[in-house]
Amino acid sequence: QVQLAESGGGLVQPGGSLRLSCAASRSTLSSGARAWFRQPPGREREFVAAISWSGSSTNYADSVKGRFTISRDNSKNTVYLQMNSLKPEDTAVYYCAAGVRARDYEGAFDSWGQGTQVTVSS
Repeated sequence: QVQLAESGGGLVQPGGSLRLSCAASRSTLSSGARAWFRQPPGREREFVAAISWSGSSTNYADSVKGRFTISRDNSKNTVYLQMNSLKPEDTAVYYCAAGVRARDYEGAFDSWGQGTQVTVSS
């Protein structure tokens, strides 16, 4: 397992942008895939986006396609989530996860960060 630390959350107005970062304690190919999940208030945690170790493969939840972009800088052991055109329904605690493969379900990931709050409100 690796330790993950998210940052970059905050309060933003509808239509605004935020960039989340997820720094890993070490680089490892066995847990090289990364993903972002989120948990809206009163709801279950849900998949947002995932990226492979090389960055050549990504996938997104339908609700964020065209608005969010996941990327990574392996020289910094960091993954990013650029969020544009934010909506109130994007309000949630956002979690970073690490695993072997860039899947869209929680069971594929064995390391999790503590989460960072994103609030979209006017």
